[in-house]
Amino acid sequence: MSVAFRREGDDEHMEPKFEIPIPPGPNLVTARGLALIGEQLAAAEAALEGVSDEAEVKKLRRTLRYWSTRQATAELVDSGRDGVVAFGCTVRFRLNGKERAVTIVGDDEADPAAGLIAFSAPLARAVMGAEAGDFADFGGKADAIEVLDVQAVRVGDLAG
Repeated sequence: MSVAFRREGDDEHMEPKFEIPIPPGPNLVTARGLALIGEQLAAAEAALEGVSDEAEVKKLRRTLRYWSTRQATAELVDSGRDGVVAFGCTVRFRLNGKERAVTIVGDDEADPAAGLIAFSAPLARAVMGAEAGDFADFGGKADAIEVLDVQAVRVGDLAG
């Protein structure tokens, strides 16, 4: 019989399940970010208890591996000092005539809608090291960003 008519198992046509991608580079975290990783890890461990469905167990173990790795590789970084844009700082800036403020945090803590951007984001990279009154290139435009104010974030300032 031709190979074309051979019945293959249903699993052969399913998408392969890969690990959850880990962002490249260092795993810098704020104190809040480290606490959030711990919460996610605890939630994954708790969810795994009592689950008997093999597919769900695999999914939960994959999530558990991700958060375990993120916790093991986390590098707690204190925010910089007031006045200089660094990891953990809140930056108030003007871009395209609009004033905004963002806090630069780790990849797992980032939530752009809440004003938390990852240190690896293009906007964060553009303003790193700048001080109030400085201009930064962004989006292919020279001096697109005007840094208005920079404040170091204290541990309790990032309420979770």
